[in-house]
Amino acid sequence: MPYYTPVYGGCGTFLVDNIYFILLIPVFLLSLWAQFQVSGNFRRYSAVQNHRRLTGAQAAEAVLRAHGVYDVGIRPCRGNLTDHYDPRDNTIYLSENVYNTPTVAAVGVAAHEAGHAVQYAVGYGPIRLRNAIVPATQIGSKFSFILLLLGLILYNQRLFLVGILLFSLTTFFQLVTLPVEFNASHRALETLEGQMLLDNEELFGARKVLRAAALTYVAALLMSALQLLRYVLIFLTRNNNRRGGRE
Repeated sequence: MPYYTPVYGGCGTFLVDNIYFILLIPVFLLSLWAQFQVSGNFRRYSAVQNHRRLTGAQAAEAVLRAHGVYDVGIRPCRGNLTDHYDPRDNTIYLSENVYNTPTVAAVGVAAHEAGHAVQYAVGYGPIRLRNAIVPATQIGSKFSFILLLLGLILYNQRLFLVGILLFSLTTFFQLVTLPVEFNASHRALETLEGQMLLDNEELFGARKVLRAAALTYVAALLMSALQLLRYVLIFLTRNNNRRGGRE
């Protein structure tokens, strides 16, 4: 009669945890560095006024007009670095230190959000895909950890596998987000340069601000992918344990 003990421990689990933590260190450091770069570059270039004295709101409007988009609202919102474009009401919301501020950082951030509005206006593929998977991603983010936890406690591989699949939706969402964010920054910088809204030195500063922001999305994707890898390795290890116990 085969002997099988439904445990999660063992050498396989130890190896999984070691792999996870070895990979986690550089990803975690990258995430910290990205946040440091965002806050540092934004603070630095928030102290540098642009030569045309363009506020964030004016810069966003200029980017929209350069792309033939005229029906997007631009409004202030509270908070720090809370800038975003909301497709539900077709409005760009700019934080207080961006909306009325004529700095290089404000122009860069506002132009980036205008870039998102342009993406919606022209039907940019990746942003349409991202919108299409939002409902599934929301379900995945709500229930994946519940199913993963139940799968671990009850040693139920089916529940654990469903949890992995749901969690993978959030990782896929972050993967799709990367081209969306990089493209919005590209549109912003290309327009700022083409319309001569910023000079070369100011463009350098705006580029640093936007690149730092983009790096946070890269770090978030790597963190999510690493966590997904850990769940997959745990699943495979448990399967091997079950098979070994039944031999």
